[in-house]
Amino acid sequence: MKKLFTVYDRYIFMQVLITTIVAILLFTIVWIAPEMLLNTIKKVLAHEYTAKTGVLVLVYELPKILGKAFPVGLLLGSLFTFDKLSKDSELTIFRAVGMSFHRILAPVLVLSFIVTYLCFVTYDKLIPYSCQKLLEIKGGAALTQYIYTKKDENNYPEQAVVVSRFFQGNMTDVIVMNFSKQIFSDLHGLENILVAKNGHKGLTLSGKSSWILEDVTSYDIDEEGIFKRVTQKDRVDILVGDDADDAYTIMINSTKRDRDIDNKNLKHYVNLLKKANLDENYRLMANKYYQRFFHPFVCVLLAVMGCLLGFSKPREQRLIGFTIAIGCIFVYYITLPFFDLLAEKGVLHPLLTAAFPPIAFLVAIIMFYRTRDL
Repeated sequence: MKKLFTVYDRYIFMQVLITTIVAILLFTIVWIAPEMLLNTIKKVLAHEYTAKTGVLVLVYELPKILGKAFPVGLLLGSLFTFDKLSKDSELTIFRAVGMSFHRILAPVLVLSFIVTYLCFVTYDKLIPYSCQKLLEIKGGAALTQYIYTKKDENNYPEQAVVVSRFFQGNMTDVIVMNFSKQIFSDLHGLENILVAKNGHKGLTLSGKSSWILEDVTSYDIDEEGIFKRVTQKDRVDILVGDDADDAYTIMINSTKRDRDIDNKNLKHYVNLLKKANLDENYRLMANKYYQRFFHPFVCVLLAVMGCLLGFSKPREQRLIGFTIAIGCIFVYYITLPFFDLLAEKGVLHPLLTAAFPPIAFLVAIIMFYRTRDL
């Protein structure tokens, strides 16, 4: 019975692993050194951070860099290893003893699937965790304004809530516009406006979730659009039940970038955006959610591409392969915002915008493979 993992496999696996780790370290150092490290040192010297806090900031910044470093490192690691094996005629020896290109590639594929899993976990767990820690160190973030519109089954607005500022669970300067059932040809009439100085999410007297507004001024409006009564109230509950939970979750997540949210919560956020008919935000975040699954798979594609670029004749120039590799990395990352925009504006379905870059890489690899004499 043949061994599944031969001496050759261990040799290639370790060679690519070592060069990949070196490439990841170099990428991380280059990424973190120019600005991030300098800014952290400045804050430590200005006594904004302690030395311990400065180190923690750099540590928590690492996962965001690793998410990009894994595929890049694997591409450069496989390219450098196979280029060296080609120049040393070791690949020629492997071919001479009857090993096909696919068999030679096997240990690299095993490593690429391991890195793919690490990349997936990094985006799902490590990056959201590190972003939360950085938020705690830097003191959180404030939302200047948030608008939520509650609609009925016919998609007509029932209530619009404007939050002027949200910070650490507390809302200030909240305006609530309650729409009347009467619909005019050019607008929806208002029957009441609430202006609250403060608000927070809590429970009603019956135990349901709600947004609790405090120190509220209520303006009742007649059918002619004239204020007919102004009253002062200590407390008003709005968005009771699921509406309160959904609106609060959307508001919380709207202050975050997609990388700050793990896969489970990102999927829930996407579903809420769709339910609330926030189409542009829904399409953008759906695209980001699908990217969580397609981006790690790029590690496999780049590993194969690195092997193809490095699989050269002894006298072929090394610079050509490295130039193509850098160009591929540049094109991939520079086009991601473009596909984000296509998804947000509804030009293409979010699933297509997330899948297109990896599919394009796959097609390029197949075409490049057919042109190579392997």
